[in-house]
Amino acid sequence: MSDYTIPELSTPIPLKENQIYLLASGNMRENLNKATWPDQHRHEQALQKLFADEGYQLVRAFDYDSEREHGFITSQRHGMDIFSKVHPKAPLVVAVAAWQCSYHVLPGLRDHQGPILTVSNWSGKWPGLVGLLNLNGSLTKMGVPYSTLWLEDDASPYCLEKLHYWIKNQVVEHDTSHIRPWSSDNSSPEQELGRSLADQLLHNKAIMGVFDEGCMGMYNAIIEDDLLNGIGIYKERLSQAALAAAMYRIPDQEALAVRRWLEAQGFRFLTGDNPEEDLTDQQILDQCKMYLAVVNMADRYHCDTVGIQYQDGMKDLAPASDLVEGLLNNPHRPPVYHPITKEELYPGQALPHFNEADEGAGIDLLINNRVWCAMGMDPSSTLHDVRWGEHFSGNDIDNFVWVFMISGAVPASHIEGGYANAVSERQPPKAFPAGGGSLKGVCKPGEFVWSRVYIQNGSLHADVGRGTAVSLPMAEVNRRWEMTTPMWPILNAVLHGVSQNQFMGRHKANHITVTYAPSADLADKALTVKSAMMDRLGIQIHFCGV
Repeated sequence: MSDYTIPELSTPIPLKENQIYLLASGNMRENLNKATWPDQHRHEQALQKLFADEGYQLVRAFDYDSEREHGFITSQRHGMDIFSKVHPKAPLVVAVAAWQCSYHVLPGLRDHQGPILTVSNWSGKWPGLVGLLNLNGSLTKMGVPYSTLWLEDDASPYCLEKLHYWIKNQVVEHDTSHIRPWSSDNSSPEQELGRSLADQLLHNKAIMGVFDEGCMGMYNAIIEDDLLNGIGIYKERLSQAALAAAMYRIPDQEALAVRRWLEAQGFRFLTGDNPEEDLTDQQILDQCKMYLAVVNMADRYHCDTVGIQYQDGMKDLAPASDLVEGLLNNPHRPPVYHPITKEELYPGQALPHFNEADEGAGIDLLINNRVWCAMGMDPSSTLHDVRWGEHFSGNDIDNFVWVFMISGAVPASHIEGGYANAVSERQPPKAFPAGGGSLKGVCKPGEFVWSRVYIQNGSLHADVGRGTAVSLPMAEVNRRWEMTTPMWPILNAVLHGVSQNQFMGRHKANHITVTYAPSADLADKALTVKSAMMDRLGIQIHFCGV
């Protein structure tokens, strides 16, 4: 008889015939989980009705928590414990109606052998579809098969048909006829330029400064070193604690000079006296100190691009990093001087910043900076959340118009009218307890190149395409702001040759990189140069709709 204690495994929750597990991954911030739960609950109820109409019952794999006042998975451990009771071959639905931290559910999804459906609502409020795209990108990187859907309030015939198909066959495929592979042309001067830029990067190499990795559980936003090193980019791992320490060593007068420079450009700060609700002078001063500290640290480590995580930890220590990020992405920005030599740092240059430490976007922004500079164009670039969108008719527009927005990280050169038409408003208190302002405005109409670098099958891929930022009536812009986050910059975008469903079925991240060009012809040429550069680096290119 053995003296050893044999551990017992959890017993899976029993499922009857025609029952399917339902899971909901949440935020790392409990106040947001509580705030977003009513919308998540409505989304789950809508899904339960749709499945019931098909003769199936969605069964929650864990209970609503009456003490926490929500029913989200709130940590990796929480998710692991729940999955230990989920039958490994059962079909399951991950319902997403708000931003969620994918790493809460990835350990369970990695090993799950049954069919997986990720499904969001169609709303810009919290937003679910941004969380959905992050989860999808994370599953793609992980190599886990999944199907995905997005349900508008009226449950479009497209999604109803796909939902029915998943229930019966448990695999959903979306139209990819808009995708075509890269075609090399050795005679093209644009492709020759792209290849030479790639050779330069591989020879001289670049440094990506990362202020802590893994922001908000974005597994897909971490690019492993071997993949980065293979394209000539090496990480400098920086600490947000060191950034906070450097901030508060900056003299007040230097920070005030940054604010005065911005105000001289016509930039406005909407301030108040209550730090819990208003943008205060002290918060602005601290943001200006962060800007100076980041540039000094980037110079200290010779970084070519930098990314700040700004979430747990930093959100409680310092005001929002978003204004800083928007300034960094613009060559026309407040000057920063070396503390000893007094030489200007990165003079007349953008210091590309990848928001939320999204390293896939960091690759994109670094490449864009080199391509646009080599072509003599403004390299101001940014990433946006794929926030939401609707069809719009009017103003010579009859198309699906996306709302792209990020929490302040756009360069002022992307705003119609530049700094003079931009404003800084306090960030939403629930997500930004220490305050700080954004860089808000309506992004100018014009032609742009969009892209996304991601990991699939263990290698780097890039979806690339073309788009147009369109001018909507201010009443419509304000309506869209109110349906999303009115403190943030907004880009109203039409993607060329890519439908709403094609994009949603394909995109591998919550973020999309956007860089303007002076004309459609130059945008097409820049796209060619960028693609040739990526191809030479070994990144697999997928043209989307162009």
